[in-house]
Amino acid sequence: MHTLEDRLAARVQALDYDTWRAKVHAVNGCARPIRLAGAHQLQDAATGQVLHHHGGDIFAPCGNRRESVCPSCSDRYAADAFHLIRAGLIGGHKGVPETVTDRPRAFVTLTAPSFGAVHHARTSARGKRIPCGCGEFHHDADTRVGTPVDPETYDYTGSVLWQAHAGALWQRFTTRLRREIAKRAGLKVREFTEQARLSYSKVAEYQRRGLVHFHAVIRLDGPDGATSPAPAWAHPDLLDDAAYAAAGAAYVSTHYRDGTPLTVVWGEQVDVRRIEPMGAAELEDDTGRISEGRLAAYIAKYATKGTGKSEAADRPIRSERDIEFLRVSDHHRRMIQTAWDLGDLPAYEDLNLRRWAHMLGFRGHFLTKSRAYSTTFKDIRGDRRRYRLEETLDRLGLADRAGSIAVINAWDFDGAGYRDDAERELAAGIAERIRDDRKLKYSKENDHGQQTAQRG
Repeated sequence: MHTLEDRLAARVQALDYDTWRAKVHAVNGCARPIRLAGAHQLQDAATGQVLHHHGGDIFAPCGNRRESVCPSCSDRYAADAFHLIRAGLIGGHKGVPETVTDRPRAFVTLTAPSFGAVHHARTSARGKRIPCGCGEFHHDADTRVGTPVDPETYDYTGSVLWQAHAGALWQRFTTRLRREIAKRAGLKVREFTEQARLSYSKVAEYQRRGLVHFHAVIRLDGPDGATSPAPAWAHPDLLDDAAYAAAGAAYVSTHYRDGTPLTVVWGEQVDVRRIEPMGAAELEDDTGRISEGRLAAYIAKYATKGTGKSEAADRPIRSERDIEFLRVSDHHRRMIQTAWDLGDLPAYEDLNLRRWAHMLGFRGHFLTKSRAYSTTFKDIRGDRRRYRLEETLDRLGLADRAGSIAVINAWDFDGAGYRDDAERELAAGIAERIRDDRKLKYSKENDHGQQTAQRG
């Protein structure tokens, strides 16, 4: 039997290797590309004359956002998330004016409450390790961190139900925030909606205990969103104070399986920090204020970080027997089992918990935004398609006819993934090189931008 090294050598030496490698490179080394067979052609929209035709088979990216499933597509999603968030932070492109930097803006972190003591690895302000409630000193890499000190008394049902209602709790928070802002401005809610609009983007991140917390950029705009200035009464202090009040007042009512009421609220660790236009400054200054220059990257990484970590399973669970074989901790396995069991009860039928058991009961999206915050994923991806089309037309000498050309695609599904482990290994190597080159490019661009800002 040939070894993997033999199969790798054979694939690299094959006559079609260069063609195969080009297809892999076109999808940035996607871990499980969609194979398509068919044809693509460019033709004159008026006459139907075929100007260019390409037939055969191609790869299309799988589009999975999970880093653990496909690092390449996860990177692409994170990059799109970065541009989406950045556009709403600094403006100047994607239809968002630069004047958004003058608006009251806050970086808000909302966490889950406690459902029982868990092991922790904390340090004091002086850098000394703080003992855990169990009496030991845990290091950050200790696998017990985030797990219950006493699993038998930990409220697994409460934690899963909180997780299932986290999205609704966020909506209650934003509704309450509008009311709190209006109250501080001396307005009725109706008057607030006539004079201002609350714009935001948020991402969810799993904590080690398996519960999500939210990082959000909140911006106070005029009534038309990003394109209209905030009213004269809008002030950063007003927004900060209202955010704390809204976090303390928001709640969702549900119940345990025996009918005991359960009030879903935010945890005590609510953090609200003002966002200032600091250019190339550090993420946070000495006063705790956040600079917009690096905040977009800081937040965007959570758009895929939460979905790529081991707290949740990679795919939906189809059978209870699958739970036993998941590669997760015992604590997270128990959360999954709890979600699965609750999903069988008529009282929680509307939560559809079995569908979300692999996500530890979390039913929300990992990145959401209000309509007026900035651009959309659809627009970002549309811009990328147009850019690639322009490249193709320029290469074919058809750039001057761009407005009169129709793109015709006729592709059929031909399978998913690579043929064998040798192709998978080679594709992973290609993906890693692409990521390394991209990181090096971004690093040089960021260094140049910071030097330019410092000289200015």
